[in-house]
Amino acid sequence: MSLNFILKHENNSKGAVLLFHGLTGSPFELKKYGQFLYSNGYDVYAECLPGHGEKFEEIYTIKYQDWLNFAYTRFDILKKQYDKVFVSGLCLGAVLALAVGIKFKNDVAGIIALSTTLFLDGWRLPWYKCFMPVAFATIVRFYYSYPECEPHGVKNIKTRNAVKKLLAKGDVGMNDFPMTGFFELLKLSAFVRKNLKNLISPILIIHSKDDDLTSLKSAKVVYKNISSEDKEYIILYDSYHMVLYDNEKEFVFNKAIEFIENHNKVLEKRKEAVLCI
Repeated sequence: MSLNFILKHENNSKGAVLLFHGLTGSPFELKKYGQFLYSNGYDVYAECLPGHGEKFEEIYTIKYQDWLNFAYTRFDILKKQYDKVFVSGLCLGAVLALAVGIKFKNDVAGIIALSTTLFLDGWRLPWYKCFMPVAFATIVRFYYSYPECEPHGVKNIKTRNAVKKLLAKGDVGMNDFPMTGFFELLKLSAFVRKNLKNLISPILIIHSKDDDLTSLKSAKVVYKNISSEDKEYIILYDSYHMVLYDNEKEFVFNKAIEFIENHNKVLEKRKEAVLCI
């Protein structure tokens, strides 16, 4: 079963939105978000990242460069087809969205970074998380997985129970976090942090105060170190990591489309001004 999805209008699309999912997740976690963006006139593209999808064991062979190359290639294809391409992601996907912004600079219409995971310092992680860097440097990372557990990134009890049932079926994401995946995520994070100053695209950063996987530190580092003149940072107070499915999901959806629409109008005005010259 393919979890990829592409939502395209036959005519008069306002632009494209490229979505990236989180570590051990799949495009399924982005589907309602994508459908919302599509209903507002945008073509939406979301595909499984390398190491994800039907063969979960492949994540043990993936390097962070594979994720980067995937993200770069997908964006490069879309920028040749659309005048305006926005990029958004959750967790690992948000880090990849930043990486795309760093590499393509003026080509990115805007970035929406959700639950950006630059650091693994959330309150849900085990007490021995401080020893993870040591384990990452050894072969242990290929044999240990941190089990997915309560609260599954969701504060809303009803939604959390639904997520648990879906994970139990094993067809929408992984039931645990392979340590090698964490290792590559942190290497990707280091690469992005080093280059944040090169990011100049308009950006909306949304992060939960009580994110169980990654604290507000990640969002603050992004906001402080990017060179974007147009940047907004919003803190959520009634959600955990999976902000697209939690108590404030409607707020997140609405802020995302508000950001996209506002910057779409700015780009349209610039285009008109150029045509008039």
